[in-house]
Amino acid sequence: MSKKTYDLLFKILLIGDSGVGKTCILFRFSDDAFNTTFISTIGIDFKIKTIELQGKKIKLQIWDTAGQERFHTITTSYYRGAMGIMLVYDLTQRKSFENINKWIRNIDEHASKDVEKIILGNKVDEADKREVLKSEAEELARIHSIRFMETSAKTNINIDAAFLGLANDILNKMPGKRSQASETISIQNHSRPNSNQKRGCCGSS
Repeated sequence: MSKKTYDLLFKILLIGDSGVGKTCILFRFSDDAFNTTFISTIGIDFKIKTIELQGKKIKLQIWDTAGQERFHTITTSYYRGAMGIMLVYDLTQRKSFENINKWIRNIDEHASKDVEKIILGNKVDEADKREVLKSEAEELARIHSIRFMETSAKTNINIDAAFLGLANDILNKMPGKRSQASETISIQNHSRPNSNQKRGCCGSS
């Protein structure tokens, strides 16, 4: 039996309208890469990245969902089992921000009640084209008691902070994390690095 190289597995979803930069956010975090020629995600794709938080090695399984309405019935099943959800809008496209309320309703319908959430206003590098004020998004986040950040996949603003913050919120909510600490400490020392792990990537290299 192969030795498990992580202590915890967190399933995270990226949701939001098509074209807001979900795939770019995912690739910036997982591969530290940015590409403006990504083809729109068809259905579902995911990446794996292992991080360390609070002395634990945590494998993040990050799902990039299609924003197009015609894929809605495909993606709803992926809410089940999600521990964290990133709601992404493009701050240069007001409609994508207005649709965040729709995505929140989808979460309420299909996801676990205790799922952790964060709202990301992407493309802050294009602030000159801004259609959504930061204060508007902050107010929306306050109403729903959700964490909020403005990000840029292109210039790598707040991407790591968003994922690490969400993962930390998930970890802090886990009921057994204190009792597990002593059991997992031996795994964390001298564990082999797997920061370049790319298993499970669908249609990407």
